[in-house]
Amino acid sequence: MQMHGTRIPLAKPDSRAITVRLARDPSDLMLVTAIRSAVYLAEQDCPFDEEFDGNDMVAAHFIGYIGNEPAGCLRVRFFGDFAKVERLAVRHQYRRSRLSFKLVQASIDFVKRKGFRKIYGQAQDRLVDFWAHFGAKPLGHNRKITFSDFSYTEMLLEIEPGPDAITLDSDPYVIIRPEGDWDRPGVLDASAGRSVTSPLRDLALADR
Repeated sequence: MQMHGTRIPLAKPDSRAITVRLARDPSDLMLVTAIRSAVYLAEQDCPFDEEFDGNDMVAAHFIGYIGNEPAGCLRVRFFGDFAKVERLAVRHQYRRSRLSFKLVQASIDFVKRKGFRKIYGQAQDRLVDFWAHFGAKPLGHNRKITFSDFSYTEMLLEIEPGPDAITLDSDPYVIIRPEGDWDRPGVLDASAGRSVTSPLRDLALADR
């Protein structure tokens, strides 16, 4: 699945269509904050400092829509040899939809494209079966985790990088394109058509 800046249709284009896209600017992060506030702060009575934990500016965020309405979100963080999928939130009036599945699948596809082989998660105990739908299994450490008044199970999903995963052998212009938008030429691709100049060299010559 390509993750362009525009929304990607995952169903027929009608008022109930499900689309998922990456957050790209501060306005998108405001949408993420609003959705998670509605779900975790309002419904689950999670303390603000526990929900907004200082990791939002170092993560990839996915926003899910039902029609034109922002209805859910999910966060992914990246470590040395695994990615962590977390903070899945869907507004209560949209939980009968497939949005939660589409958000998770979009994040898995994204992680595969980035070349990772493992996805780690901490699932509320009541949601272990949901994550098993994607092939995730309890990690097996038998470490009990509790935070924000819920009990969690560590989960691990082992994956194969996609055939188009980004590697050191990838086209260098692909590597510098916007996150998730790797299949479309970006602004730096276009700049490659300009003549090569060396302003720093010219400045050094002028200072002699």
